[in-house]
Amino acid sequence: MSKFQFELEKTIYLMDQLTEMPAPQVAMAGRSNVGKSSLINSLAGRKKLAKISSSPGKTRSLNFYRVTPGDFYLVDLPGYGYARTSKSERALWGQVIDSYVQDNPWLKAVAVLLDSRHSPQKIDLELVTYLQSIGMTIIPVMTKADKPKQREREQVRKQWATFLDGQKPLVTSAETGLGMDLLWAALQAAVTE
Repeated sequence: MSKFQFELEKTIYLMDQLTEMPAPQVAMAGRSNVGKSSLINSLAGRKKLAKISSSPGKTRSLNFYRVTPGDFYLVDLPGYGYARTSKSERALWGQVIDSYVQDNPWLKAVAVLLDSRHSPQKIDLELVTYLQSIGMTIIPVMTKADKPKQREREQVRKQWATFLDGQKPLVTSAETGLGMDLLWAALQAAVTE
């Protein structure tokens, strides 16, 4: 059981639903099937808070979870890079996400989720480069760390560090709980800075 309480407070599908949410925020971004929903559920200590699906690309909205204590929002962004989604739908999500990220004084950091089984992918690198270009604080988080061998995982971690100015991603597993304390510490540090 998590010592933090999560409550889904707002779900946004369209630009005109995007209103100011006056509390510190950390967004979670990652490609479809990176394990974002599982990670959120693990952080919350609840199995069914964020919907998990066998088909990637299920999150099609910005979901604002109020986290207490700490009184901040963890914002679940739609997964990117899922091929079966129409181009027009992907473009719409992109606009909503851009509008949310750009000039948002409440957004303190973006936790970029990276699959520990894969070397840096072009689409992940594009997101990291974009966030770096707007001066956003990045919390790099490798997911599914229980899947690859430790040596392979460390190799991927070192590869990511070269794109992140030497910052090594946190290593996590929603399955085993590995790295959850470090991730909590990073989230809390981001919202209290």
